[in-house]
Amino acid sequence: MPAPVRDIHVAVHPAARDIPQAVWAAWQRNETQANIMLPHALAAIQRELKGAPPTPGQFWLSLSSMHAAADGTLAPVVEMVLSCTEWAMGTYPIFVFCNPAVLDALSAVALNARLSMLVAELHARVPVSRVYSVFAPTRVTKAFARLWINMTGAQIEREPYYSAVFSFCTAQTITRRRQTLVADRIYTLRLAHEADIPAVARLCKGFASTSDPFILSDEGALKEASYLVRNGLVYLHEVEVGHVTQVASIVATTRQSENVSGITKVYTSPDVRKQGCAERLVRHVCQHLLLRERKHAVVLYVAHNNPAAAKVYHRVGFQGLSPSADAPRPAGVEDWLELGFRDAALGHW
Repeated sequence: MPAPVRDIHVAVHPAARDIPQAVWAAWQRNETQANIMLPHALAAIQRELKGAPPTPGQFWLSLSSMHAAADGTLAPVVEMVLSCTEWAMGTYPIFVFCNPAVLDALSAVALNARLSMLVAELHARVPVSRVYSVFAPTRVTKAFARLWINMTGAQIEREPYYSAVFSFCTAQTITRRRQTLVADRIYTLRLAHEADIPAVARLCKGFASTSDPFILSDEGALKEASYLVRNGLVYLHEVEVGHVTQVASIVATTRQSENVSGITKVYTSPDVRKQGCAERLVRHVCQHLLLRERKHAVVLYVAHNNPAAAKVYHRVGFQGLSPSADAPRPAGVEDWLELGFRDAALGHW
């Protein structure tokens, strides 16, 4: 039976340095689930500590409650954090982090009560046009969207922007496979560097073309590629055939915290697919992060309507992606959903 809960409170943190230690601790205890939010907050506080002002319009909302312990004493517990943030490519969706230990025990009524408080505070702080989408665990997204529509009159897009499984790979689950070689091809897997920006931009644009509505122009793709390359966040797979070298695949890892890295983009040029490039590069990146950088986990989202990608990640060692319908889903693997709102100012992520 869940412990009694009382005194639910929402706090506003307009700067990363204002985020209380209890929130940082909740993120760090649940570092895989917090990957959607924690790395950006870490980057923000590093900039602020160096003297940069907080980003205007950016903030976090934390929701905490007093939980009764077994001995009858009360202790505050961070249950949810909502972020309204932005990065080099524009504004992010509204993200909602949920403390897994709390979310699993919340009834629909209790969840709605908490989200109502967050939605009301969000509505008081941003124009309706700022909220172009919300991304969170599926039941949280659906409840948030209902509340936002009722409060603001916003209209929801007919189709979800993104419906995905959140998965993870660890040093214990990653598979070791010998690289399949083709006689007339030379494969090179490496971190991208400055000279690769035009090639990376082409693949960024290709990836975006499959991610409606987050389409990129040539200029936007070049901007994103420059950001990824110059910050050491993108790996590439080269294929050399007859002394002609082509960048076949990219893997971006834009969300990094102490123990967890998030793969945020995997894309292979259509003319070199069916050659195992994506699997080869994803495994290479995961091995580097897990075995050399000693990360505890690499996480990613894979769309429900992309079974080919799920099959690749399953072969690498990501959990909960088995094609077998009877396969159990490990703890920590969950469904996430992004729902969009019409007539809002679209950002990019």
